[in-house]
Amino acid sequence: MAKITAVIDIGSNSARMAIFKKTSRYGFYLIEERKSRVRISENSYQNGGYLQKEAIERAICALRGFLKIAHEVGARKILCVATSALRDAPNRGEFLALVRSCLGLNIKIITGEREAFYGAVAALNLLPYDEGVTIDIGGGSSECALIQNGKIVDLISLDLGTIRLKELFFDKNMPIHEMLTFIQGQMQKIPYSFKGKRIFGIGGTIRALSKAIMEREEYPLSTLHAFEYNVESHQGFFRQVYEACDTQELVDLGISEDRFDNIRGGALIFSTLLKHFEATEIVISGVGVREGVFLTDALRNSHFTFPKGFNPSIRSLVDRFSLQDVRTKRLASYALRLFDVLYLLHQVNESYRFHLKSAARLLNIGTALNFYQNHKHGGYFLVNGLNYGFTHADRILISMLVESYGSKKPPNVARYEKVASLVPSYDVVYWLSIILAIAEILATYLQNVDFKYQHGVLVICTQQDPYLAREAINKLAIPQELQIQVDWLEE
Repeated sequence: MAKITAVIDIGSNSARMAIFKKTSRYGFYLIEERKSRVRISENSYQNGGYLQKEAIERAICALRGFLKIAHEVGARKILCVATSALRDAPNRGEFLALVRSCLGLNIKIITGEREAFYGAVAALNLLPYDEGVTIDIGGGSSECALIQNGKIVDLISLDLGTIRLKELFFDKNMPIHEMLTFIQGQMQKIPYSFKGKRIFGIGGTIRALSKAIMEREEYPLSTLHAFEYNVESHQGFFRQVYEACDTQELVDLGISEDRFDNIRGGALIFSTLLKHFEATEIVISGVGVREGVFLTDALRNSHFTFPKGFNPSIRSLVDRFSLQDVRTKRLASYALRLFDVLYLLHQVNESYRFHLKSAARLLNIGTALNFYQNHKHGGYFLVNGLNYGFTHADRILISMLVESYGSKKPPNVARYEKVASLVPSYDVVYWLSIILAIAEILATYLQNVDFKYQHGVLVICTQQDPYLAREAINKLAIPQELQIQVDWLEE
């Protein structure tokens, strides 16, 4: 098993490299990510698809730099794929031979359908949903995959890309309606089955548009992966982008400078596809082809999906921070048992058992930085470390539970109000944090306990001296309606 794997993706617009480190059979995390604006397709679409000399030289330089980094971090496996620009290039064979002779790197040119497959594998495994349509807008092409019931059921590749539109239309100041005619002509290839209310948005163009939306709305998180928003509310914004007459308008719309020359075409393609698919919501994917290539290789013996119930972020954090000790397992067990025993009192929806269990498994992660204030360190670790398979609401809630359990006080109201739109009611957060805090105390001091809730009292029975546990529980800000009695059943 290659512990460290580098994946290089040569797109029409950029060349990118991601390096992943495995922590166990399925656990992994990203350790490096690099990008170079190679523009390998520059001036190719107006020259019969032929790669131009300057673009080839840029690509060689970028790949040489990528390989140097990969070798320095100890990558034992390097996978390199190329997409639309090389698929279309009549002189692609010369480029592949040049790279092989100069750098010793073998590049695999993948079909559009394979590119769509990689994007779908990444979205299916690393986003918190198992149904939707992927849209990946690149420089030369756009790929879509239909995902239903956790399975990839159809794939399509369209000759629609930001650089393709730029060179064929925008650079010639052609009207929008002619571009729409071109786009709609390509969309006739899409099977009727491609309909989906939820869209998984992949690629730099969609991320750039979504980042602008996030900033305009003063969204409480800065993480794009799993950011969700409504289609209807933002179609007007997409129209403003593709109809923009100059860069100042794009600046005013929040578009970053490196996207000025191709974002209009991307916005037009995206807007048109959203209407075609009859989409109502967008979930942004911070992962795509590179992660798909890595996962296709790593999951080749398990039908390209993780085992049911498995989360790679939790597994990676548990592996890296040695959180699989006996006390952690006991803590998770106590937390879930307390949730169930106290259900009639708190009446928190059972779906939040998942968040409670996740917080319990990762509760002590902050001690990796410093024991003191470890709950605060842990909250920061988790809001930034639960990258895959979680919604933003999941990430915030779990991090809040870890952050608040050690304060011996109710969750911070000011902190809660900043993210209130993404998390359940304050009472729910309060109850979950109290349950977690009680479970942590019991798991620390008592190895075997029984719980029962009767006559308004939580009775905790143990055959060990509960002195320290009682002392710690008495310091908690427990809800007035909850009374706790710890009984020592001496032999």
